[in-house]
Amino acid sequence: MTYSQRDVSSCNTYNYGDALYWDSRYIQEAGAFDWYQRYSALRPFIRNNVATSARVLMVGCGNAVMSEDMVKDGYEDITNIDISSVAIDMMRKKYEHMPQLKYMEMDVRDMSFFPDDSFDSVIDKGTLDSLMCGADATISAARMLAEVCRLLKPGGTYMLITYGDPKVRMPHLRRPVYNWKIALYTIPRPGYHKSAGSASSMKSYLEPVPLTVDGVLPPDFALEDPDCHFIYVCQKVDETVSD
Repeated sequence: MTYSQRDVSSCNTYNYGDALYWDSRYIQEAGAFDWYQRYSALRPFIRNNVATSARVLMVGCGNAVMSEDMVKDGYEDITNIDISSVAIDMMRKKYEHMPQLKYMEMDVRDMSFFPDDSFDSVIDKGTLDSLMCGADATISAARMLAEVCRLLKPGGTYMLITYGDPKVRMPHLRRPVYNWKIALYTIPRPGYHKSAGSASSMKSYLEPVPLTVDGVLPPDFALEDPDCHFIYVCQKVDETVSD
């Protein structure tokens, strides 16, 4: 299966941009669920790019425990949003004792409640992916990413954890209007077992993946885990700072 085929095959007939779909799902599946990766696996990437004092926006939080895990690791201010009122009500009650966490019902395509430059970091674990599976995917993605860019402070970072390889994600992320400096990392899927003789380590995963001038993987680049997740760290260029 090619990378671009993966993006299409990961979608199905559900409209992942529809609040009613998610409300129904969270009613049926009340237990906590983290998409793709747990915080323990993502921790080195997040700690390298997001200060514990940062004001963080977690988009599409669902009923995941990632924000809770981040608070336990020292993070002080995480605003969590989701399109599902069911998920938000559930999480507000669950974390009413944890003042570092705030929960708000909101559509990532319209976050006008927040003023410009509100957050130091935006973390997205599967939310852009879900919009890419919904109706009017390209328009929805553009609206979401424009809002993310607007909300980031200069120098702030948008961290996207996704199954989408550069061929299918970079065309959206590299739009000049965002003015993002992008670094790409990969992380094996949970449960992946390295082949005998593999020299990879967490240290090597923390090294950026090389990209061509077009922002895609070089033709000779081989993914250790073909079904890995990609981590895009998009830094909003601070135009007030000279090189």
